[in-house]
Order: sequence, then C-alpha cells, then structure tokens
Amino acid sequence: MGDQREKFTHEVEKKEDRKLRARKKRRESLWFGLGMFGMIGWAVAVPTLIGVALGIYIDSKWPGRISWTIIFLFIGVTLGCLNAWYWVKRERKNIEGDRND
Repeated sequence: MGDQREKFTHEVEKKEDRKLRARKKRRESLWFGLGMFGMIGWAVAVPTLIGVALGIYIDSKWPGRISWTIIFLFIGVTLGCLNAWYWVKRERKNIEGDRND
C-alpha cells in the first residue's frame, strides 16, 4: 500500500511540475517566437551580406567576366539557410525534449 502511495505522489508531483512549466512557457511563447524569427533572419542575412561584401571587394580588385558578387551572394544565402535550418532543428529538439519530461 505504501509503495502505491509513493508512486501516486510521484505522478502527481510530475504532473504539477509539467503544468507549472507550461504556464510559464505560455507567457514566454510570444517573445520566444519573435526572438526565434529574428534569430533565423539574422542567421540568413549575415552570411549573405558578408558574401556580397566579399564579392564586391573581389570584383573591384580583379574585374573579369565572372561576377564574384553573384557567386558569393549565392554562397552566402546557401550558408545562411543551412545555418537557419540548424537553429530550427536544434530548437525543435529542445521543445520535443521538454514535452517528454
């Protein structure tokens, strides 16, 4: 009988903790969403701008038939999208990990 009571108490405590975390996250969800949106935007924008700047620099120093600006723009966008995909994947794992608690 005592073992069942301890098991029941443990389950109630676990559910209570889960509810308290859910209430806290509900308040944070808007800011979290906006922050994640901004982080993903910057994760794409920064490598893109660096690529464009590098391409413009190379084009100005060594002009030729190939537009290095466009090549590095493409590389920057690709790296930025991979970076954003990494962050989204990582946050999804964190969210799914919280649900399994």
